[in-house]
Amino acid sequence: MTGKRGRHWRSVCKGLVLGTLLTSCTILVYCLSTPQINFSLPEVPVPYSCAHRPSQLHPKPTANTSLRSAGQTCAPKVDIMFMKTHKTASSTFLNILFRFGEKHRLKFAFPDSRNDFFYPSLFQRSQVKDYRPGMCFNIICNHMRFNAPEVAKLLPSDTSYITILRDPAELFESSFHYFGRLIPFTWKIPGDDKLTEFLLDPKLYFDPEGFNSFYLKNLLFFDFGQDNTLQLDDPRVDEAIGFITQRFQLVMLVEYFEESLILLKDALCWEMDDLLFFKLNARSRSTVSKLTPELRARALEWNAIDWKLYRHVNQTFWKKVDVYGSQRMARDVAELRRRNKEMASICIEGGHAVEAASIQETAMQPWQPIGEKSILGYNLKKNVNKAHRKLCRKMLIPEIQYLTELGVNLWLTKLWSHVRDIFNWW
Repeated sequence: MTGKRGRHWRSVCKGLVLGTLLTSCTILVYCLSTPQINFSLPEVPVPYSCAHRPSQLHPKPTANTSLRSAGQTCAPKVDIMFMKTHKTASSTFLNILFRFGEKHRLKFAFPDSRNDFFYPSLFQRSQVKDYRPGMCFNIICNHMRFNAPEVAKLLPSDTSYITILRDPAELFESSFHYFGRLIPFTWKIPGDDKLTEFLLDPKLYFDPEGFNSFYLKNLLFFDFGQDNTLQLDDPRVDEAIGFITQRFQLVMLVEYFEESLILLKDALCWEMDDLLFFKLNARSRSTVSKLTPELRARALEWNAIDWKLYRHVNQTFWKKVDVYGSQRMARDVAELRRRNKEMASICIEGGHAVEAASIQETAMQPWQPIGEKSILGYNLKKNVNKAHRKLCRKMLIPEIQYLTELGVNLWLTKLWSHVRDIFNWW
């Protein structure tokens, strides 16, 4: 009897070891896989504007604050670089861009084999699916580590650069929750409340050279291609902030998402219908760690560069709102909220997001952090009228599934998702 039990446990141990090795290999393939070798590409100028201009882009009367003369018209701007930062409601905005691009039959610059441009490596145009020198794209919007010269060689010179930021303390909390299990130095943090323990003495645990460590230190600054471990008084910090604010015509703020969309509509001459959205990739409230004033202060001190960048952008943002007009802004935000509420009543079963376990359709299941299912999703109403059925589905579908529908080959992402499912099941 004892012998059988011993053989059983040896078999279990072998299975665990084998499973661990296979999982490690899979993770390694995902993390370290790189696009084709970056040979020196010939410098072929990108056309000033992509050749194809869809027939839908009729000029319209404008209330754009930059066009003051009576009777002037503007056409929607379609050449867009959206710098998708982490944990900043960027998946929600990506859905808006996908729908806008489909509506106007625009050409996206998509990654190949996964849903990001081989982050955290700096962006290279060779990472774009089917790229050839001189090709012209209208929109690039997937996760990347920003590399301005390479991006500029991919898009027309009249491209509008857009990005979005979030309060760094809230971003840090979200990033710690979402990526913590993928950052080895967090494994040695004792106790159940690892976030609090870390913030009490970050330098005790943080390893700047550690795998995935960038997720927990000035992540915004890192996403923009900068060194996230610089000292706050390093002159390169101010230089980088100046470059970011000069390069990006509009920096949206998560905390004022609707106001940001109205500024976008004004800057790009879009329609209100182009801005409709449902909040995607949101976390269950039960998983959100409420930061005390002390922990918030510590989080901001630890992410001091991001905090400096955010405060600088915040001032610029409200200057734009003042130019737009506060009463006009309030009126337009109210209108956007009214339309979104109306769409929710048309599209969403129950009118609100639900826990992952309550999502009935597999195609509507959002990507989950490793080890748990904390990201909410939606159930599409079964009796949506024909006029709204297609729009409702596109507004509710998660990012990964939408990319697949747009023809992106996500074999590495899907492989990684199977590994995550094993962890979540375990």
